[in-house]
Amino acid sequence: MKLKKIGAPLAVLTAAALSLTACAANEGAAPATTPAGGSGPGAPSTAAASSLSGTLAGRGSSAVSVAQQTWIAGFQTANSGVTINYSPDGSGAGRESFTSGAVDFAGSDRAFKDEEMGAGKFGACTADSNALNLPVYISPIAIIFNVEGVDKLQLDADTVAGIFSGKITNWNDPAIAATNAGVTFPDSPITAVHRSDDSGTTENFTDYLAQAAPSVWTEEADGEWPAAFGGESAQGTAGVVDAVTGGTNTIGYADASQAGDLGIVVVKSGDAFVGPTAEDAAKLVDNSPVVEGRGEHDYALELDRKAEGAYPIALVAYAMVCEDYKDDAKAELVKAYMEYMISDEGQKAAQAAAGNAPISADMQAKLQAAVESIS
Repeated sequence: MKLKKIGAPLAVLTAAALSLTACAANEGAAPATTPAGGSGPGAPSTAAASSLSGTLAGRGSSAVSVAQQTWIAGFQTANSGVTINYSPDGSGAGRESFTSGAVDFAGSDRAFKDEEMGAGKFGACTADSNALNLPVYISPIAIIFNVEGVDKLQLDADTVAGIFSGKITNWNDPAIAATNAGVTFPDSPITAVHRSDDSGTTENFTDYLAQAAPSVWTEEADGEWPAAFGGESAQGTAGVVDAVTGGTNTIGYADASQAGDLGIVVVKSGDAFVGPTAEDAAKLVDNSPVVEGRGEHDYALELDRKAEGAYPIALVAYAMVCEDYKDDAKAELVKAYMEYMISDEGQKAAQAAAGNAPISADMQAKLQAAVESIS
C-alpha cells in the first residue's frame, strides 16, 4: 500500500538524533541505527528538510518504550523542528494523563473500555470529540524465570495460574514436573513477581489466565493485580525484570522484548507448546475481532486467547489520540507522528529494535484511514 508522506523521507539515524525528555533509560535504549526512509534499513534521504515544528507530549506503556524511542528517533531525524517526549510510566498513567489533557497522546497495552469512552471526556479533544484507539504495536508477553539449575520450562495454563495465584508454592510441585520430564527442580519456594502499577501488561496477562484457566484463576482480567493473590510486586516492566533477575527461584511476566537473558516459559496452547515469538503473537491478533459498537475509525480489539496455533499471551499496545484536537497545530503533529508509526518504515524500525510483530497490511490500511480522519 502506498502511504501519504509525512514530510521528507527519513535519513540514517544516529544516536544524536534521540532526544527523549522523560524517557527512562532503564526501560531500554534506542538503537544507534534503525530503518529510516526507503524500503530497507538505513536507506538514505535526498529530500529537503520537513517544515513541521512543535512539541508533542506522550505518556504510558513501559512495555512499548523501546518502540516509542525508536519511532521518536526516526521521526525527529526527518523532522528536526519537532520534539516528542514520551514518559514510560505505565498504561494506567498514560490513560489518565490523556483523559485529563496533560498529554497529546497516550500509549496503553489495552484500549479504553466502553465506559471510559465518550465525547467530551478527553482534555485535549474538542467537546464533541471521542478518542481513537489505534493498535500500533503487537508483542508477546513472556513469562520470565530465574530458577537454579533450570534452563527450559514448559507450563500449561492451569499451572501458570496456580503459580501466580499462590496455589502452587514450590518449584518441585508435581504440576510443574508433569510438563517438564527429565528436569530437576529445586525444593525451594516460588517467588512470583507481578506489576505494582496499573498496567496493560498485567491486564493482558490476567486476561489470558481468566480465559485459559478459569477454574484456577478466579479473578477477572484487570490492569491492577488482584488483591486476593499475593506475590512480590515491582514498578513497571523494568522493575519486574530487575526483580526476577536479582532474585532467586523467581518468575514473572514482561514484554518479550525486554526479557534479556532470563529464561522464557513455553506455554501450552491447544495440543502444542508455543513460545513467545512475534509471528505466533501476530496470529492471535489476526484471529481476534474488533470490539462492537465503536466508531468508524476505532480499532479496539477483543483478543481471543484460545486461537488455534497462536501464542496466547500477547499484548496489543494502542496509541490513543483525539478524533478532533482543540489545537490544530497539535493535530497536524499527531497525524504526522502516527502516520510514521504505522508506516512500513516505522513498523520495521520497531521490529528491529523491539522484536515485535509488524501490523498486517490490512490493519495498516485501516489505521491509515483513521489517522487521515484526525482533525
